[in-house]
Amino acid sequence: MLKAYVEFFRGTPLMLQAMFIFYGAAYAFDLHMETFSAGIFILSINTGAYMAETVRGGILAIDPGQTEGAKAIGMTHRQAMLYVILPQTLRNLLPQIGNNFLINLKDSSMLSVISVTELFFSFKSAAAALYLYFPAATIAMIIYLIMTLISARLLRLWERAMVGKANYELVPDLSQEGSGS
Repeated sequence: MLKAYVEFFRGTPLMLQAMFIFYGAAYAFDLHMETFSAGIFILSINTGAYMAETVRGGILAIDPGQTEGAKAIGMTHRQAMLYVILPQTLRNLLPQIGNNFLINLKDSSMLSVISVTELFFSFKSAAAALYLYFPAATIAMIIYLIMTLISARLLRLWERAMVGKANYELVPDLSQEGSGS
């Protein structure tokens, strides 16, 4: 079931997913969603499929010896995953999680097909009203660029904080202490 979910959302365009879910829910179930809520829902389930594969790949990238070691000291599978595998996985996945976030930031523009008022929707409205497509597109691109650059910088700071110190000395260097007297 999970595999079908992942394959469906990774194998179909976000724009069609938005239309299928938003209009399909109204047609098939007489469920009329608010556009903003529908947009959040659609982006969430789309991103969930990509994140599932990201996390699966991250877990598989951890050396199997880590799991064996955890089980050798008496940890259950759940404890091994929670305390040994997932912390290492999270640290390794931060760059991909950041990429997924930046992709979502830009992909939100596709929600304009269900009338979600976001930056791209505003660009189209302004450009159509003023017949100034190039200047309006330039402004929208600059805003997207600023948002992604700021987000990428914040994500890099978070990555650095997760990595920690480069030197993990367990015993201080005592040779330096006695030479100053």
